[in-house]
Amino acid sequence: MFFRETSTDPNSENPTTFHLKEQSTPNKKFFLSKFEISNKSEGGWSTGRALLLAAASGGLAYAIAITGEKNKRENRDYSDPGKFEVPKYASIGDMEMALKEICEATHEDAISTDPEDLLAHGHSEWSSTNVDHLPVAVAYPKSTQEVSKIVSICHKYRVPIVPYSGGSSLEGNVSCPYGGVSVDFAFMDQIIKFHEEDMDIVVQPSVSWMDLNEELAKRTNCSGTNCVRYGSMKDWVINLTVVLSDGTIIKTKRRPRKSSAGYNLNSLFVGSEGTLGLVTEITLKLAVIPSEYSVAVVTFPTIRDAAAAAAGVMRAGIQVAAMEIMDEVQMKVVNLSKSTAPRQWKELPTLFFKFSGTKASVKENTAMVSTIARAHNGSSFEFAKDAREQKLLWSARKESLWSMLALRKEGSEVWSTDVAVPFSRLADIIELSKKEMDDLGLFASILGHGAGNGGHGDGRTWYRHREERFSSHGAGTRYFGVMKSIKLALDPYWIMNPV
Repeated sequence: MFFRETSTDPNSENPTTFHLKEQSTPNKKFFLSKFEISNKSEGGWSTGRALLLAAASGGLAYAIAITGEKNKRENRDYSDPGKFEVPKYASIGDMEMALKEICEATHEDAISTDPEDLLAHGHSEWSSTNVDHLPVAVAYPKSTQEVSKIVSICHKYRVPIVPYSGGSSLEGNVSCPYGGVSVDFAFMDQIIKFHEEDMDIVVQPSVSWMDLNEELAKRTNCSGTNCVRYGSMKDWVINLTVVLSDGTIIKTKRRPRKSSAGYNLNSLFVGSEGTLGLVTEITLKLAVIPSEYSVAVVTFPTIRDAAAAAAGVMRAGIQVAAMEIMDEVQMKVVNLSKSTAPRQWKELPTLFFKFSGTKASVKENTAMVSTIARAHNGSSFEFAKDAREQKLLWSARKESLWSMLALRKEGSEVWSTDVAVPFSRLADIIELSKKEMDDLGLFASILGHGAGNGGHGDGRTWYRHREERFSSHGAGTRYFGVMKSIKLALDPYWIMNPV
């Protein structure tokens, strides 16, 4: 077994050198060569008796070790996620050496240290969780093998790694609090394989959902999905290719849909936001394109009415393809920004619905939603007559964030965040949030999914909260302790998207 030591000499041309020290590990071959056991030893013990005694002693030691390990497991405390060793990361000099090795191991333009590039990857215009640090570099891999090389080198020098793809995180999951390397998958945006007969497709991480659907429309009658009707992204993942913290490449599952072998590693990595590994390929299930589509918009006198209607639709089990809610402030912002001109919207709390399926099912679902909306004081139930109107009616939701950014005054910031509550508390949380924001004098709007299938990652932020918060949110401290143990098992140096 070999161990590596690292020493630094700032005066040396090569500041980091490695010394290998051999440490002998006893094994069967070692003992047989070191203590040649003869057929009859000096003390009268035969080889057979000596081996029998050794085996018995070994068995006893094994039993004692197992008992000790069992007791250790039983005494393990999962209830205190805050107690763990503070990770030690690379110095600036080590990071520079790591970047040099990454360039040598990948390609010429693999690394960028351009200040604008660093700012774009470490700061968000709409996040309330921006940190004071930026990445020291941005890496641009072009394949799974290059990602593996980058991660392996960062593991060697203990350089933090933060993945970057769409950059749409609301919770600061692409920020780099310890510097390190931001790994941007911009060059990994290809469709790798399309299995039309099996209705699945293998893609790289930077393929956008819209681009994927456009490409599929050219080849087949399959498409991607909307979250309310079909579930969230995690429900459509068949297999992942993941690069672990030491550069090891794994597959989480085989392509056959039905399997009971082993743990569900897909669910472990989906939504982990790069804290356990970097996803470089995804095999996705596909859905048949529905024969009928429709979009509808309905306004309400109060935000509580709108929220209650949204909860009522979900409780009724109506198969809407998508459902979104926007308050009166956000509707006014869209009008002021003219982002959907010439369309002008009623500045009232509004629900947006998408329907899909057969002609009969769409007609039935829209009628049921209309009934529920009227029961909660809904009015102006407007349906799209064709594809152009469908796009127009949905445009307000699409332009919501950009409308707010367009209206901000110089020196002001736009902050966004995300919350999740049970359907029964949706109206309460919206009313309470609006009251608190008004009391603080903030110009703020509320919008979001009217259903509980958001795909926002939960892999990064939980260590920032105090212990009492864990229990008060119903998860319990042991739950987070188990999460920490999984993190340490897969990322012992804590370099993968650390907080």
